[in-house]
Amino acid sequence: MTILITGASGTVSRAVLRSLEGTADVRVLVRDPAKAPAGVQVAVGDLDEPATLDEAFRGVSTLWLLTAMGPHAPHRSMNAVWAARQAGVGHVVRMSAIGAAHDAPTRNGRLHALSDVELMASGLDWTIVRPAFFMQNLFGSVNGDTLYGALGEGRIGMIDVRDIGDFAAEVLRAPARHKGATYTLTGPASISLGTVAEDLSQVYGTPIGYQPVPVEAGVQAMREAGLPEWDAKVTGEYLVAYSQGWGDFTTPDFEDVVGRPATPFRTFARDHAGELRPATR
Repeated sequence: MTILITGASGTVSRAVLRSLEGTADVRVLVRDPAKAPAGVQVAVGDLDEPATLDEAFRGVSTLWLLTAMGPHAPHRSMNAVWAARQAGVGHVVRMSAIGAAHDAPTRNGRLHALSDVELMASGLDWTIVRPAFFMQNLFGSVNGDTLYGALGEGRIGMIDVRDIGDFAAEVLRAPARHKGATYTLTGPASISLGTVAEDLSQVYGTPIGYQPVPVEAGVQAMREAGLPEWDAKVTGEYLVAYSQGWGDFTTPDFEDVVGRPATPFRTFARDHAGELRPATR
């Protein structure tokens, strides 16, 4: 019962691997074996190159399929699904995006909809996971006594990536229970950045104010930080949608599957106070 993890060097798949600790027969797919995490089987392959995937997928029972955001994501997902079919993989757990649909307000959501439909039609058993905005996206957003953000007054059911890892591990260990299910994962409350600032004030023991910034300024900051142009612009599309209330909801899916409530933001902030407000800023 080998579980293959793609995207192993990324934030979400690293959380999945931590949640799978102690699970036998976990394998990671990497392009560079030097960057593979310790303690798991390593398979070298590239989702951009189908010919490199045969050996990596051999003997796999369950696939965690995560492709990085970008215009080529459907190509990578397609190659993974085809390799899974050829190798006789029993179940694919695919990380999609919140609100993925043909009429989603972001290009990323529309591309994920294409890949979701392709997996559903593949003949493989499948589960689709659509997480909300990550709490970890707020790392580095506090400078001194001010939280900066380009979400306006929008409320979001944001989720801790650690919870995504726990959820994915639960499904990957017993995928048959989740065959044909599509889950939307949120935190326990839909909150604005104003509420985030109030929680941070409690965590730091000093008043933290929220300063909204224009979406265009947020996109420019992402470019300057090295984010690819496509990714920065599509993130801007999400920021616009969120500021208009598109993410203002919660679901019971996390608690229904994992058996505990999702992590509240204040708990997350206590655990990550240093990352939210780096000492060097």
